Amino acid sequence: MAEITAALVKDLREKSGAGMMDCKKALQENGGDVEASMDWLRTKGLAKAAKKADRAAAEGLVAGKVSADGKTGVLVEFNAETDFVAKNEQFQGAAREFANVALSVDGDVDAINAAKTSKGEVVGDVVTNLIATIGENMRIRRAAKLSVGQGAVALYLHNKQGDDVARLAVLVALEGAGDQPALAEVARKIALHVAGTPTPPLALNSDELDPAVVAKEREIQIQTAIESGKPPEIAEKMVEGRIRKWQEEVVLLKQPFVMNPDQTIEQLVAETAKQTGSPVTLKGFVRFALGEGVEKKTDDFAAEVASMTGAA
Repeated sequence: MAEITAALVKDLREKSGAGMMDCKKALQENGGDVEASMDWLRTKGLAKAAKKADRAAAEGLVAGKVSADGKTGVLVEFNAETDFVAKNEQFQGAAREFANVALSVDGDVDAINAAKTSKGEVVGDVVTNLIATIGENMRIRRAAKLSVGQGAVALYLHNKQGDDVARLAVLVALEGAGDQPALAEVARKIALHVAGTPTPPLALNSDELDPAVVAKEREIQIQTAIESGKPPEIAEKMVEGRIRKWQEEVVLLKQPFVMNPDQTIEQLVAETAKQTGSPVTLKGFVRFALGEGVEKKTDDFAAEVASMTGAA
């Protein structure tokens, strides 16, 4: 029997889209013959996953988890093609398990896919097997992790679909050495703000805004001013003020707190520091809205029929 090398397993995995352990077993069952192993995988229904890999996966769930000590939190977006599958307990259970795994690794998607579940299964293989079993393309699209040494990481799940899973999830990390339960409560309120504010924050502060996003907004504002009849040199001066105002709208620390619009998040943090008797820092936040930024494919059946029949 041919030696089952890592390179051979990798080759079969790339060709079939099946999980690593499934590929290894297929090669063992077929004496290292790749083509025979492909047939073996097909008969087991495990090679179907590769055929689904190019289908848009914009539905699914965001799973969230906070460690027992409340100092670390993770979000994992696990996508499928339809919201029907997102209601499947097997799918939800997998999402929850992936969030548990994320707590033990660095928060990177590749690291999560390469890690093992509590049952000793490689996460990437679990995803592949779910694709074969359920019949839809799936993927762990993104993940995030926040930690504090002292203070709290709060998790808020909006539009929950089950335990620890939702369509919108927020993590907030509030660092401080003062009253820990009080800090946890303020972190929770800020997480509620991030989820519920009409203008979702793009960054913690102005320095963290994506330069490309700022440049695009500046271009829009200049063009708007010029089209209103202002000379270019006047438009440039007007835009500086508008950009500062826009930044206050999209930067979390400058936003009016939804529970008290007379107070900004920055002022809430400062007030919390006074109340707890110790410096407090809003270390970071993460907001995952399911499917945001994913191009969703839609099937226009009427248009397809018209094109086939030549109808206008």
